[in-house]
Amino acid sequence: MAKRRTQFICQSCGAVHARWSGRCDACGGWNTIVEEDTGAAAGGALGGPQAKAAKGRKVPLVGLEGETLETRRLVTGIGEFDRVTGGGLVPGSAVLVGGDPGIGKSTLLIQAAGSVARKGGRVVYVSGEEAVGQVRLRAQRLGLSGAPVQLAAETNVDDIVATLSEGAAPDLVIIDSIQTLWTAMAESAPGTVTQVRASAQTLIRFAKNSGAAIILVGHVTKDGQIAGPRVVEHMVDAVLSFEGDRTHLFRILRGLKNRFGPTDEIGVFEMGGEGLRGVPNPSELFLGERSGATPGAAVFAGVEGTRPLLVEIQALVAPSPLGTPRRAVVGWDSNRLSMVLAVLEAHCGLRFGGHDVYLAVSGGMRLVEPAADLAVAAALVSSLAQAPLAHDDVFFGEIGLSGAVRAVPHAALRLKEAARLGFSRAHIAGGQPDCEDAPLTLTRIDRLDELAGAIVASGVVREHSPNAEDVV
Repeated sequence: MAKRRTQFICQSCGAVHARWSGRCDACGGWNTIVEEDTGAAAGGALGGPQAKAAKGRKVPLVGLEGETLETRRLVTGIGEFDRVTGGGLVPGSAVLVGGDPGIGKSTLLIQAAGSVARKGGRVVYVSGEEAVGQVRLRAQRLGLSGAPVQLAAETNVDDIVATLSEGAAPDLVIIDSIQTLWTAMAESAPGTVTQVRASAQTLIRFAKNSGAAIILVGHVTKDGQIAGPRVVEHMVDAVLSFEGDRTHLFRILRGLKNRFGPTDEIGVFEMGGEGLRGVPNPSELFLGERSGATPGAAVFAGVEGTRPLLVEIQALVAPSPLGTPRRAVVGWDSNRLSMVLAVLEAHCGLRFGGHDVYLAVSGGMRLVEPAADLAVAAALVSSLAQAPLAHDDVFFGEIGLSGAVRAVPHAALRLKEAARLGFSRAHIAGGQPDCEDAPLTLTRIDRLDELAGAIVASGVVREHSPNAEDVV
């Protein structure tokens, strides 16, 4: 009888340890190491003595030259979803979709399934968390009860693959979710690293052999990362993140990885009574609730993937009664905020040490590009000086540690979108290229103290102490 072998595997990063410990040395997570039995998988399809003893076959080698076929894509009919995937799903590809609980992942995917099925495609929706009746209730609320989608409630991945292999290969398979599946090749609990990896490998192998496009739903941790081993993200062809604040109506589908299309592309949706609706012009949506002349509000002209996007950045700088002032950020990197504050203090003569600083990106949007530095700095100085910015001004530019304002890519695209929405002036870096034929007035800024001085001159800086020397 073969000796059973166990391993201690971190459920967060997949690192293997010789013994159990409370903290993973690889990722630093606490209470994430679980003992898993690998004896069943040792002699099965995942490896082991039998697999090592098998003699391999020769694989033909070819050159880079030769005829190539253009990949046919499966268009779902949901414009924002197809935009993020690069024009539709590629047959034989595997897509991992992650998002917070209740954000609308299942709603989006059942809408995509119904759209493809109504176009004549064979769609199979497998739920490991809900019964068939619950999926039907959601479809009825969305008006998709008549769509010819085939449903199943199953968690055994071997049974799922056997069912999908019968008859014609499906065009689209949706698995909700990958953490609920298990296979007999591994004797660990569902959701563990071994089970998730083995189940994903089996489904991806089926997709490559049959040509079916598979969408896997993944749970998300408290930090917003897709739960389970990172190896699953490397196994799939595309990773999509469904983001948004449940208190807002807006949802953002962001492409983090895509082997068949551009990355960092986003799709904007609006949640309504009939499900998710694509927003073709998200800039007007994010700027629709702008108020009048308010200190601390600046409009940033950004680019997400290939789409220009204008959002409002709001800042509040208030005197702090605490010994250590607060720094709160929503929708932006807190480390980036600390850097901008340090540059404003070191090179612009402003003092934020006695003030609480709050920064938020309106509409639940999350910004990642450094081009938002100039808009953030303008909002902070505007709030500190109580000087409202012009209602028709936009800002974009990266700030260096020396206080210099650097150029950013896609300037012409940003300026064109700002002009289309009625803005008349843009504050950009002094050396910004590709702006000769700009459709609006340009104010070039070489150093941050130039912008800060102009804003402070039009307002009164708040005092946080009786000492005037602590103000500026």
